[in-house]
Amino acid sequence: MFSIEHEFDSTTVTLVDEGASPLQEDITLNAFAECVTVEQLDPRTDQVQKITLSYTQVQDLAAALDLPEGVYRLMQDKV
Repeated sequence: MFSIEHEFDSTTVTLVDEGASPLQEDITLNAFAECVTVEQLDPRTDQVQKITLSYTQVQDLAAALDLPEGVYRLMQDKV
């Protein structure tokens, strides 16, 4: 299950783990104009862990989900 909320300066997507145990904590993605942050509560420390991705890294991640093992570089089409 997931939710999408549009805020003034970002779009927030929350991913909720459903199904058989063990379940993971919710993941929150915040898409800003310049970057995307990914946050998840670490139940061991009771602190939210955050990483920040550039949009280039997000594009690479999306492409990597559909590719076999290897090393790749995405090339932009020249117009």
